[in-house]
Amino acid sequence: MHQTPGGVMLVLVRCVAVMAAIVFIQNVSARADDYPNRSVTLIVPWAPAGAVDTVARIIAPKMSERLGKAVVIENRGGAGSTLGTAISAKAAPDGYTLGMPGSGSMAVGAAMYKQLPYDPTKDFAPMALIGRVPFVLVVHAALPVKSVPELIAYAKANKIFYASGGPGSPHHIYAEMFKGMTGIEMTHVPYKGSAEAIKDVVAGHVQMMFSDPVPSVPLIQSGAIRGLGVTTLVRWSTAPEIPPLNEAGVPGFDAAGWFMVSGPAGTPQPIVERMHAELVKAVNAPDVRQKFAEQIDMEILGSTPAEFAAFQKAEQERWFKVIQDNGIKAD
Repeated sequence: MHQTPGGVMLVLVRCVAVMAAIVFIQNVSARADDYPNRSVTLIVPWAPAGAVDTVARIIAPKMSERLGKAVVIENRGGAGSTLGTAISAKAAPDGYTLGMPGSGSMAVGAAMYKQLPYDPTKDFAPMALIGRVPFVLVVHAALPVKSVPELIAYAKANKIFYASGGPGSPHHIYAEMFKGMTGIEMTHVPYKGSAEAIKDVVAGHVQMMFSDPVPSVPLIQSGAIRGLGVTTLVRWSTAPEIPPLNEAGVPGFDAAGWFMVSGPAGTPQPIVERMHAELVKAVNAPDVRQKFAEQIDMEILGSTPAEFAAFQKAEQERWFKVIQDNGIKAD
């Protein structure tokens, strides 16, 4: 059968397209089969010594052991964790630069900022939701309050400054929730991370903050600061004497910070699946769980990428409502 030149050209174009698709699939498969053949960078979007950094440094050696290549932590804090999250989103989608974003950059930020340097839903390849941690309301040791009702009464009669790990961070959002639910006024003083913020609470430069457990537990135990309430509905196993805020004078207060490991969108699916499997095994390893118990009071989640999508959608809707109801704005 005779074909016109145009018909021949169309057949050639289709053949080239099919061959290109086959080569692409083979290359992706080869990269996944060989993965990893060099070190993997894990970007932690917070300064060192906070909860997320601590979890990353517990997980990284186990992941290095399981993958056979080093997992290197790179701290890129700033802007309430959106800076480091943006860097990980823009990395090459080859599985060698991963991120550890969390509730601030993946749920709260979308509701709080008109424009982010990334799309929290479209620009990532979720690998595993790692865990969630309670926060604790702490005050300077010399502040004349020993309970949440006393703090509320004090704040109504005095000017209060509270510290945070940056605008949009859990420290910031939980304090603003506390303001909205108790009717008090407080002034926000943002820092680059929780470790820096809590130093100024200890020094008395600011009176209070909602802190993640890593920097606060030893300071509470030493008496350098006082813990008044935890943000979750259940008590903290690390410090069971500190009541939930829900029981201590702020009914309905329930919040926890969460974090995940993700790659940039476009990361080959075999690599996503491999990393999910290795991460779940790593966080559930007995020695890793023991370190979690000793260093951070974390609820281990380890959800699948599909489960995370539903979880993230629910979290974005929840925090959008919280931010709108409480009139929370970025500083």
